[in-house]
Amino acid sequence: MRPRSPRGKLACMMLAVAVQSDSIKGAEVSDKVTSLSLLERLRDSSDDEAWRQFHDLYGPLIRYWLVRRGVQSQDAEDVQQEVMQLAAGELAKFQHSGRIGALRCWLRQVVANRLRTFWRQKNRQGLALGGSDYAALADQLEDPHSELSRVWDEEYQQTMCARLLELVQGEFQAQTMAAFRGVAVEGRKAAEVGEELQMSTNAVRIAQSRVLRRLRELAQGMLD
Repeated sequence: MRPRSPRGKLACMMLAVAVQSDSIKGAEVSDKVTSLSLLERLRDSSDDEAWRQFHDLYGPLIRYWLVRRGVQSQDAEDVQQEVMQLAAGELAKFQHSGRIGALRCWLRQVVANRLRTFWRQKNRQGLALGGSDYAALADQLEDPHSELSRVWDEEYQQTMCARLLELVQGEFQAQTMAAFRGVAVEGRKAAEVGEELQMSTNAVRIAQSRVLRRLRELAQGMLD
């Protein structure tokens, strides 16, 4: 996953607004219930689908984030696996407060602790190639007021946004996705997008509505 350009960041912000708009009335409670129901499913060790969804969403995010901070690729892979293994046991006891960002903060702390433990183990073995940089990274990540924690929150949202688009991409025809991106992400008028794609204005709006509906369904399963 490549670093996003400023335009890519803006597109993610616009997509987040688009996914949330038109569904605000009465959705705050229902979205919370849906997300917390996924947490309940994660407490069931026999629910393989829930764990696959959790791993597919958050595993790549953790690895990508660590690599971007200078952690070696193999080390990032190892830390990611350790975080996922710990989550498998700890999520059964995790109590979501219902506040936005509760899981995100919990994951940040887990990554910081696993990274520090990983560095200490490597150091004892004489293999701590990352040196004290890994420990310093863990300290900054553990501090909720650090600049690094702010970046974690920002990139978390961007990555979840990008992941939503990846998940929905294969479910619609290319023309439908192009119409959605033109209106919902790029902020262009439906008539303009329709002329470019040889679609009627109404067809563009229908395409936008269909993709948004599916994005909302997927977004409800993303714990935060």
